[in-house]
Amino acid sequence: MQLQVIESKIFEVRGLKVMLDFNLAEMYETETKYLKRAVKNNIERFPRDFMFELTKEEWESLRCNFSTLNNNGRGRHLKYMPFAFTEQGVAMLSLSLIAKRQLR
Repeated sequence: MQLQVIESKIFEVRGLKVMLDFNLAEMYETETKYLKRAVKNNIERFPRDFMFELTKEEWESLRCNFSTLNNNGRGRHLKYMPFAFTEQGVAMLSLSLIAKRQLR
């Protein structure tokens, strides 16, 4: 993935630079539900400064401020709010997904 594309998927939430679960799933060529499952199966590896779930208000604010989130194929109302990953969370997610793939 090109650096500009990755940079366009970094947002500021709660004063932190984060990437959202569906963007990371796209980068890792997996479905968001599998990415979330990997996180839930390794939740002890993801403290609050690595990852958190967006509130409805945070999600609406991002959607309103960034047109890229309006055109990603997701409906206006999500069943589950996206997870936001800090830089450390992205690194831990990468390790979790790699470990899962090696077990297959």
